[in-house]
Amino acid sequence: MKRSIRKYLEKFDNGDFKSKKINIQCDSGWYDWFCKNTSLANKTITLTKKLKTIVSSKKINQDKMYVFFKNNCPMAGSLYDDFRICNIETGDVVYTITPSCGRTATKGRAEVWGKENEFEKPLVSGTWKDVKSFFLN
Repeated sequence: MKRSIRKYLEKFDNGDFKSKKINIQCDSGWYDWFCKNTSLANKTITLTKKLKTIVSSKKINQDKMYVFFKNNCPMAGSLYDDFRICNIETGDVVYTITPSCGRTATKGRAEVWGKENEFEKPLVSGTWKDVKSFFLN
């Protein structure tokens, strides 16, 4: 679903994604998950709250970018969520943002990976405050 971030947030604020129905959660932007289907609605709320704290960044164009969500299952660690900000025109991921990593090596850290360094290493690794600083400063 290549719906602009601005349009996504309008739909979210209108309550369009509150339902736990899987088709509604897929419409909200869920791409892949390993958790229970019924968990997605709460994860949508949590991740969208995080998105809202950084969306005013000059690095994010709300009209030319879209967001999608993933629930990851690492080989070493526990399930964790991320959201990806992508270019609408090309579909390329620009940023992968993980509010709290589940990989054993980086458990609990917030991370931003990005096209700026071709995703070779995190652009930010620390707390959510560090992520917000990256986007807003």
